[in-house]
Amino acid sequence: MGKMFNNKGQTLVEYVLIIALISVIAISLVTLLGGYLKDSITKSSCALVGEQYVKGEKSGEGHCEEIKDNE
Repeated sequence: MGKMFNNKGQTLVEYVLIIALISVIAISLVTLLGGYLKDSITKSSCALVGEQYVKGEKSGEGHCEEIKDNE
């Protein structure tokens, strides 16, 4: 009788490696683009509440301010 090989363990390791790689890529993208995404959401929310977007020194530091009337 020949040896029967069990490939379930190998397949599981391959899936874990693929998931780990996808996780590292996703975390890297969020880290690199997170400030820009936060600024985009802040700009949209400022427009919705009728306030003015003020850009911050770094990406992700922008905020909303009330629109001041020049009286």
